[in-house]
Amino acid sequence: MGFWENKKVLVTGGAGFLGSEVVKYLQNEGAQNVLVPRSRSCNLSILENCAEAVKDTDIVIHLAAKVGGIGLNQEKPGELFYDNLMMGTQLMEQARLAGVEKFVGIGTVCCYPKFTPVPFREEALWDGYPEETNAAYGLAKKMLLVQSQAYRAQYGFNSIFLLPVNLYGPRDNFDPRSSHVIPALIKKIFDALQNNDEKITVWGTGRATREFLYVEDAARGICLAAEKYNRSEPVNLGSGFEISIKDLVYLIVKLTGFDGKIEWDVTKPDGQPRRCLNVSKAKEAFGFTAETDFEEGLKKTIESYRSALNQKSYLAI
Repeated sequence: MGFWENKKVLVTGGAGFLGSEVVKYLQNEGAQNVLVPRSRSCNLSILENCAEAVKDTDIVIHLAAKVGGIGLNQEKPGELFYDNLMMGTQLMEQARLAGVEKFVGIGTVCCYPKFTPVPFREEALWDGYPEETNAAYGLAKKMLLVQSQAYRAQYGFNSIFLLPVNLYGPRDNFDPRSSHVIPALIKKIFDALQNNDEKITVWGTGRATREFLYVEDAARGICLAAEKYNRSEPVNLGSGFEISIKDLVYLIVKLTGFDGKIEWDVTKPDGQPRRCLNVSKAKEAFGFTAETDFEEGLKKTIESYRSALNQKSYLAI
């Protein structure tokens, strides 16, 4: 019998971009009782909803979050701080009170200090303040780690904390008001292609670097950790691959066939100067390594968006 077969698993955010891949992975591994609360009817910033959600549950995988790119972080830092803090804090407390077997908390690379030495090692997590544009979100998520370690120390509660880098893949959030860099760029370029625009404008200088993890790899890493990892120390989830925003833009331009001009708006922030994780602990602790080649993952993401556009155009006829 597999690990997941008799487990009742709560996946918050399970209908979302990452969550749907986690649910699919769990079902493929034999999980027959996966619960996915929907935000419309189960707002996890309300205590009573958290208490109801965790009833009779064996494992909680907490993926639900209010999240976005630099623009949303600058526009709504208060909402991002409060909603993410309350969801995580209340859900973990109610899971403890309900006798949940294990709690899997998902943090973010935004938890790291602004000038963390590259590659980011988990031991550097407390060596400075996060990058200012996403500090409110990063610190709210970082409190899950504090709570996790405190609850293990006082109550023996089995909770773990994972730090994924920026994710990408099909079914990502392409809304320009809240999307991250890859879906935002893909949408911007397809809009330009549809409108026959001769240029696109990209935020920042292009010098900042980022690491990206394909969503299916991230789902597999989270589930492996849920199954095999039982310690207090945080663990990075990433690909170990770093690319500049400038190189990323030109790669997406090549893959989409856009031949217009790239204009850089240097009045807009770059965000954190560099992001690249040391991913050795995940491999050692629960056997996770990323498998998806970055360019292949981008191609799948672009084709998925292209297909969605074509379908939308067909339905509009």
